[in-house]
Amino acid sequence: MRAEAENNVARIEKSLALLRQRLDWDTVEHRLEEFNARVEDPNLWNDPEAAQKLMRDRQLLVDAMETYRTISQEKSDQVELIEMGEAEGDDEIVSEAETALRALAEKAATKELEALLDGEADSNDTFLEINSGAGGTESCDWAAMLARMYVRWAEKKGYDVELQSESPGEEAGIKSASYKISGHNAYGWLKSESGVHRLVRISPYDSAARRHTSFCSVWVYPVVDDNIEIEVNPADIRVDTYRSSGAGGQHVNTTDSAVRITHAPTGIVVTSSEKSQHQNRDIAMKALKSRLYQMELDKRHAEINAQHEAKGEAGWGNQIRSYVLQPYQMVKDLRTGVETSDTQGVLDGDLDPFMAATLALKVSGKSRSDAQAG
Repeated sequence: MRAEAENNVARIEKSLALLRQRLDWDTVEHRLEEFNARVEDPNLWNDPEAAQKLMRDRQLLVDAMETYRTISQEKSDQVELIEMGEAEGDDEIVSEAETALRALAEKAATKELEALLDGEADSNDTFLEINSGAGGTESCDWAAMLARMYVRWAEKKGYDVELQSESPGEEAGIKSASYKISGHNAYGWLKSESGVHRLVRISPYDSAARRHTSFCSVWVYPVVDDNIEIEVNPADIRVDTYRSSGAGGQHVNTTDSAVRITHAPTGIVVTSSEKSQHQNRDIAMKALKSRLYQMELDKRHAEINAQHEAKGEAGWGNQIRSYVLQPYQMVKDLRTGVETSDTQGVLDGDLDPFMAATLALKVSGKSRSDAQAG
């Protein structure tokens, strides 16, 4: 077997090993039997919500088992074809099987990453907030670049992106922006992006063409499912309306349609300024509940909590990723050590390698310092 084929077989086996581990393969048959027994219970649909969750959980297990078995069988089939083709001197069979193995290795890698997304809210839609930090106009421009980067990433994933609110910078870019990103595992993928992002470049706003460093903070939190109840005491919130700075037109700045909700106990502030006042109030309340839910998740997930606490001031010391455009080109994740010189690709939304490495780091149980030392 040629080196490339051997390498692809090794990649597939690595992915299968992780899938087996995440499935706890030795217990899957027993768990499926338990699911089947509960599905056959005549009283199952007395509680429709519980029944639907049970059916979803069972299907997820069935799909995962089928994925593992299919990839494993396809690997064996292609290896047998290669061995047969080599024995018979049929280069066409060998070439076709090697091509199939290459595609299977990519499929297995994708399934391996998806297997890491098994947290409580990973499958949910997500809110993503971007705030400019230290750096003035340069930082506002960096915030706009980050917003474009995440929108491009989401579009490549086939996710729906909805702008919730936006505050323009005084000279360029944006001071802040909030998006709702909808699609399967949107929160699971994006949750690792919370933190401070640092940019180093020659500023287009500096007539002396000096190098500038600027910072922006990103915060990601899940959209709360209808099945998750979050109580908000009306006495704990203040609702303000203000004039929306829309994109222009005859109705711009004529009505107080935008809504800001402040949650006194936590200091959380959420805004919505894209629709009618009634819709904005509904959107802002959902965002508030999602923020409160994220706080509860943080209490149970110390690592995620540390990331959000580090949001703090967007400046030195709180960074998760550095983007250097001058004097050289490099994007490096400070948690995992993953880096690339394809800065334009990253800014165009090629973020999966960074997200995947952070997910894998979380699953491995290593600390951030362990990853950097390795």
